[in-house]
Amino acid sequence: MMTPGQDPKLLRRLLRAKDRMDAASEERWPVRKLARVSGVSEAHFARSFKDAFGVPPHRYLLTRRIERAKALLRDTGLPIIEIAFQTGWNSLGTFGRTFRDITGESPSELRSREKTCAHALGRIPACYVKAAHRPHLTIAVSEKRRRAAGAIKRAEAKEAS
Repeated sequence: MMTPGQDPKLLRRLLRAKDRMDAASEERWPVRKLARVSGVSEAHFARSFKDAFGVPPHRYLLTRRIERAKALLRDTGLPIIEIAFQTGWNSLGTFGRTFRDITGESPSELRSREKTCAHALGRIPACYVKAAHRPHLTIAVSEKRRRAAGAIKRAEAKEAS
């Protein structure tokens, strides 16, 4: 989703930050740190990253963390709390809530479903499997929560009247 008019040097710098997030998605990546990696100001980095890749840096990082967590849930027997810590969350509660908000199911539900389904994923290259299971975050998770809460309140008000 790169903008055709963007400076190729800036795009290389943005890719450097994106590659760092991909390589260590479990680490904290505040915009300040990413801007430093890219050699641009924080505001310019955030704006340029979204223009180049279609999502803000935080949402991109969240997508990568969820993608990795799904793979670990599917392919390992690690405890869910260990997966939460390995993918960058500091608490199981935050991990579970965010995971459910994005995927529509809890980590244990995903694990159960994946274990019961007979997959032939071993024959498919890992990059294709990851891309197929990548969450598509078109809106912020907090906005998704607000919209869901508003829909519940409207339904309750409708039932009451």
